Amino acid sequence: MLKVHKPLKLTVPDNIGSLVPYPPGKPIEELERELGIIGSIKLASNENPLGPSKKALDAVSKALPNLHRYPDGSCYYLKEKLSSAVGVDPSMLIFGNGSNEIIELLARAFLRADDEAVMGDPSFAVYPIVVKCMGGVSKLVPLTNMKHDLFAMSREINERTRIVFIANPNNPTGTINTASEFSRFMKDVPDDVIVCVDEAYFEFVRSSEYPESLAYIAEGRPVLVLRTFSKIYGLAGLRIGYGIAHPELIGFLNRVRQPFNVNSLAQAAAIAALDDREHLRRTRENNETGLKFLFREVRALGCECVETEANFFLIKVGDGKKVYDALLKKGVIVRPMASYNLPEYIRVTVGLPEENERFLKTFAESVR
Repeated sequence: MLKVHKPLKLTVPDNIGSLVPYPPGKPIEELERELGIIGSIKLASNENPLGPSKKALDAVSKALPNLHRYPDGSCYYLKEKLSSAVGVDPSMLIFGNGSNEIIELLARAFLRADDEAVMGDPSFAVYPIVVKCMGGVSKLVPLTNMKHDLFAMSREINERTRIVFIANPNNPTGTINTASEFSRFMKDVPDDVIVCVDEAYFEFVRSSEYPESLAYIAEGRPVLVLRTFSKIYGLAGLRIGYGIAHPELIGFLNRVRQPFNVNSLAQAAAIAALDDREHLRRTRENNETGLKFLFREVRALGCECVETEANFFLIKVGDGKKVYDALLKKGVIVRPMASYNLPEYIRVTVGLPEENERFLKTFAESVR
């Protein structure tokens, strides 16, 4: 096995050298091997416990013989399908290797050294990473009552601000900002500042107060709405997300987008997944039933839960790392929140009924 022992003498920009990489989790199989566990359950990454639609799986199988061909670089058929489903012109859509890539495209196209981006804290970990990669400055605004303080965020906008990131529902809290809050916020945002509304979990939202973000695009505002096939559609392993915006903004993102950035299997699966409304219905039903059960039982144990509009929620446990470790040793994988500056919390994804029951039993033993 090749090994190296001598360090490289590289000149690395300060903004890159000081970056902290996104911490990936270990594969479930490796955790089971290390801990001597068989049959663990993963409730840590906000994935769809029902898995992907059978229609999507069939479409992937059908597409396999053509893997020697490059994918459609324009996502033509997916764009046509999605434009009809969402009700926007195809020129208003862009696709990425997960919505993560579109966040990177946005930073690459519009941020330069010392430009600023405003975002909530804590929120999706990728926002400050991509801003720093471009030499930009992240203005972190603390959450209020576990949700974005849009008034405080608007006060941070100045002549150097290029982008505002708003995750709605927010990750890791699951909370939302309402339509009225958004309306007041947008009145304070200059017309040359891009508002990136990350709606990765919007299909799970039950509240009637959820904003209609696409309406701001129709008004001609520089709003980029991000959505994904990773969550409710269960296609996280294929990495495909999309953005909706004014055609001019989409045009600039396409200028910095690499060719063939969305693989052919992901495109085929996404097209088929859009036809399976029953799969979405069952996923929402599983999520709503699971949340009601988990909130009721966790609160009965004396623990505080953060109200959520997503497929995950936070539990205040005192020492999040300690509870995480206790659950892990019994084969239940959740997410500790110390990396989000919420060390008292764990984040739990809603699973299948039997997974929720196993989590609850193990959690009750751990907190006692």
